[in-house]
Amino acid sequence: MQQSLPPSYFDALYSADPDPWKFETSDYEANKYQATIAALPRPPYRSAFEIGGSIGVLTALLAQHCEALLSIDVSEIAQRRAIERCRDLPHVQFELMRVPQQYPNQMFDLVVLSEVGYYWCWEDLALAQQQIVTSLQPGGHLLLVHWTQPAPDYPLTGDAVHESFLQIPTLRHLNSQREATYRLDVFERV
Repeated sequence: MQQSLPPSYFDALYSADPDPWKFETSDYEANKYQATIAALPRPPYRSAFEIGGSIGVLTALLAQHCEALLSIDVSEIAQRRAIERCRDLPHVQFELMRVPQQYPNQMFDLVVLSEVGYYWCWEDLALAQQQIVTSLQPGGHLLLVHWTQPAPDYPLTGDAVHESFLQIPTLRHLNSQREATYRLDVFERV
């Protein structure tokens, strides 16, 4: 069984290229971010949690729809750029944190898991799912967005991650959108 990708994997990527996935310049990423924001069922959110904020491009967009936003990442290199990008957004907080080994002790009405779930092994995904559901207020939303193309380095696929969330009885599936290379699903905590 493959293990979850460690923080060192991401630090190496960000050391080699400050924007390894071209979040700042890719039309694909811009369109995906637009679809992600459009899929939010009920903004503004009082307390949102972004798992894997990277260099903060999506973070800055989410911040426009949240009263408070906690963005975490495992890479200090990436997070420094996110903090700089969001320096004029005092309602956005940042923490270095590795889910599921660490998880904030607070409740959220929005959790965003974008391009992160497939970095976990099955065991870590199951633990993260428990933590996410427990931290999500009743009526709160979970938004998943993942690349669906093969990625040999990743322990899981985007589709496997999304399909596993569909099996959680305390999450009601609200919406699904499938594009050529990514998938977006929205859930509500019952």
